[in-house]
Amino acid sequence: MVKNVLGRGVGALLPEELDEADRFFMCDIDKISANPHQPRSHFDADKLQQLADSIREKGVIQPLLVSRSNDNRYVLIAGERRLRAAKLAGRDEVPVVVMDRGSDQESLELALIENIQRHDLNPIEEAMAYSRLMEEFHLTQEEVAKKVGRQRSTITNVLRLLQLPEFVRQDVVQGAVSEGHARVLLRIKDQPEQLREVRDRIVNQGLSVRAAERLCAKTPPPPAKAREVVAPTVEDLPKSYCAALVNQLTNQLHTKVRIVQQGKRGRLEIEYYSSDDLDRLVSLLSR
Repeated sequence: MVKNVLGRGVGALLPEELDEADRFFMCDIDKISANPHQPRSHFDADKLQQLADSIREKGVIQPLLVSRSNDNRYVLIAGERRLRAAKLAGRDEVPVVVMDRGSDQESLELALIENIQRHDLNPIEEAMAYSRLMEEFHLTQEEVAKKVGRQRSTITNVLRLLQLPEFVRQDVVQGAVSEGHARVLLRIKDQPEQLREVRDRIVNQGLSVRAAERLCAKTPPPPAKAREVVAPTVEDLPKSYCAALVNQLTNQLHTKVRIVQQGKRGRLEIEYYSSDDLDRLVSLLSR
């Protein structure tokens, strides 16, 4: 089984006690299936070709991480970019390290940490991978941060990019809009016309991040509408019901939530960890 190695670098993913023959053996490339939990979806064709040229000349230097499957086949855990480049280079075999078959969560975590350590994910892919960890495996942002060796504020800031409309996210994936520009566009995410205008000028005119900031600042955001808050009339709630509500809200908001009862009244406490995190929660609760 995979040990607790997340957050300690790619080198920590390799098993500590393996025979030399098991550590690096050449595997038929056609016997390796793609990782169904691969967080990366976009592969730059030019960079992939450059890696293929390097592999054609020097071979695959870093082994791929795989787990055993049925019928003498293997499932890729980490190294899809190397696998794709090796196929482009016409390689029949690649070096692999076999790890014990772990859970789907371990497979996703290992693929995520391997890509993050190599800076292989673009910001949107990274955000989607964090979101998958939280939604599919019920982890909080703090737990994700510990697993991938990042600050919690970093996780929060990256996740905010998923609030952008799909066309802007695709711009980030394809490199037409930088992460810095995307963060500026987040300020006007609720003003679609202005967002489209600023985005078009970033793409077509090559605006700097500073220039985009000045452009966004020209039009003040519309005043927030006052929302009527109706105090609920509740009797003492059962503890099991409160616990279920807390669990549901925690998974939905990805932060700590408490229900504090005071007789028939009470309060709902939602924690936030930075101004960006507060903005994220306000956006979620305002939908």
